[in-house]
Amino acid sequence: MEAASGGSIPKILITGGAGYIGSTVASACADRGITPVILDNLTTGRAEFIQGHPFFEGDICDGPLLDKIFGEHPDIYAVVHCAALIVIPDSVTDPIGYYHGNVAKSLEMVRHLIRNGCTRLLFSSSAAIYSPGADLSVAEDSPIGPLSPYARTKAVCEQMFADIAAAEPLRVLSLRYFNPIGADPKLRTGLQIREPTHVVGQLVLSAQTGAPFRITGTDYATRDGTGIRDYLHVWDLAEAHLAALESFDRVLTGCTSRAINLGTGRGTTVRELLAAFNSVSDPPVVAVEAPRRPGDQAGAYARCELAASLLGWRARFSVADGIADALRWARVRDQILRD
Repeated sequence: MEAASGGSIPKILITGGAGYIGSTVASACADRGITPVILDNLTTGRAEFIQGHPFFEGDICDGPLLDKIFGEHPDIYAVVHCAALIVIPDSVTDPIGYYHGNVAKSLEMVRHLIRNGCTRLLFSSSAAIYSPGADLSVAEDSPIGPLSPYARTKAVCEQMFADIAAAEPLRVLSLRYFNPIGADPKLRTGLQIREPTHVVGQLVLSAQTGAPFRITGTDYATRDGTGIRDYLHVWDLAEAHLAALESFDRVLTGCTSRAINLGTGRGTTVRELLAAFNSVSDPPVVAVEAPRRPGDQAGAYARCELAASLLGWRARFSVADGIADALRWARVRDQILRD
């Protein structure tokens, strides 16, 4: 039976729930009356983000630990699988670590989920798996062509989960994230990394330190030569997870796996992002041009009709809203995170 809002979903297990996205999803669940149960090894996640939630510290492939979680929380409705290594340049230099952490451990995790009777898996996938067409927009049926080890781990996991779901009592909804920005509007959680590698984090760091912002790559086939992305407020992303959980059974009627894009449907170049940032930042940031980073690509933006029709979800926040919340979070981060 399809779950409805208002408490009919009792609990959700969130792997990587002490990280940036997982913790924001946990807050959105709690606000909706759903108990988030958190599993995180705290390699990059933060204990401060899981206060007030049931928390288990450990690895996603730890069978006895997963047995303990399901034994203590037998009313878990679904698993939201956010745990992953995510830094593209790191994946280029350490592909073994990325395939082990993202693929091998996820395979073991699914084995233990099935053994514990879990039948619903919401997978945090990535738009980085696409091979964009000439206009750089992508729909769910666009060609797959990941260009980095990180992106390939996401593509491999999607196919692996789909194959398993076709043979086992498991259904999988893969949410292909575009580029999350911002923070929980209530500032309960945000980017935990002090010096993040992604573009908005680098802009915030430049605003804090006065160091020039590096535009990495100015020769892409885009309208101004810089990379293009679909920047999605992390709270919109969290609400998309709620919509997916609440409509999970209906969306997967007649099939065992499916993928859905989560984005705004609008592409923003790095130069446009810089202009948006400087419209809300005081002082403004000065930029310098730099070469592409290993594994980078021109980028893409989402076609989101499927999310609207199947989930009843559309992004509500603007790029400027995401930047403003990222700056608000940066001002309070050190009061919340003790490092």
